[in-house]
Amino acid sequence: MVAVQARSPRMTKAIESRKMHLDRKKIVVTGAGGMLAADVAKVFSGSFNMVCLAREDLDITDRARCLDVVVREAPFAVINCAAFTKVDLCEKEQELAMAVNANGAGNLAHACRRAGALMVQISTDYVFDGRGRRPYREADATAPLNVYGLSKLRGERYVAESGAEFIIIRTSWLYGEHGPNFVFTVFNLYRGGKELRIVDDQVGSPTYTADLALGILSLMRAGARGIFHVTNQGICSWYGFARAILELSGMDTDRVVPVSSGEFKRPARRPAYSVLDNSRFHEETRTYLRHWRDALGCFLKENPLQKAMAE
Repeated sequence: MVAVQARSPRMTKAIESRKMHLDRKKIVVTGAGGMLAADVAKVFSGSFNMVCLAREDLDITDRARCLDVVVREAPFAVINCAAFTKVDLCEKEQELAMAVNANGAGNLAHACRRAGALMVQISTDYVFDGRGRRPYREADATAPLNVYGLSKLRGERYVAESGAEFIIIRTSWLYGEHGPNFVFTVFNLYRGGKELRIVDDQVGSPTYTADLALGILSLMRAGARGIFHVTNQGICSWYGFARAILELSGMDTDRVVPVSSGEFKRPARRPAYSVLDNSRFHEETRTYLRHWRDALGCFLKENPLQKAMAE
């Protein structure tokens, strides 16, 4: 758990030092080509020396290779966007999920400690069991319902115990231009001509990867350390999210039919309520990410691929 402490003069001086050094440093991003990594690279590339590593460049399950690459590059920070995110497949491929999401994160954190680099780990709302009735805070008890959530939680712990300086960012329901996601799924189902049966009893906060990348940058510029919840503001169900996608695209929202999770059986259990409290992020950065509907509207308007799919 993370305690939020008032900043002492010594802490404030250390944070200011971090800010001063940030613009002059190299940033390593793992998982290059993935949905989040692509937007991180885009947001950071105008100001920083970026080293973007795909799996063929760096397999994070290889501890020795992680150490070799990170020490050689000597970055200010490593932003770990490499992950096994297929939630249902994680139930079948448990060893792979743990190797990538848990051990891989630990390998990078170990390398960061040796290189004196900041470790930025991306985690998930699925570390919680969804039984809450208010947005989850960073210090709330974790109890993942599925292998994916458990693997990401172990990754958090390996990072926190590594001895490296770290930022762990829990986020939720990601979508963006550069990868498979729920928005793409809704368009594909719509184009298939059938009704869209979408669960309406799971609630969270859809988050645009371009906005999350800006949130990561804001935390780093603020000299933040510890665990933070970072999502677009507002909440909805998957059903509400699907209707908004079609509504903002000028499509027929009546094609979306609400169903319960019990009617839509999947290998991995999902939390019913996984809204994250962003107050600590706001305290550090003096900002929030915009509302999820505003972010979605911008994404649909500006993304040519989405426009093509909507036609």
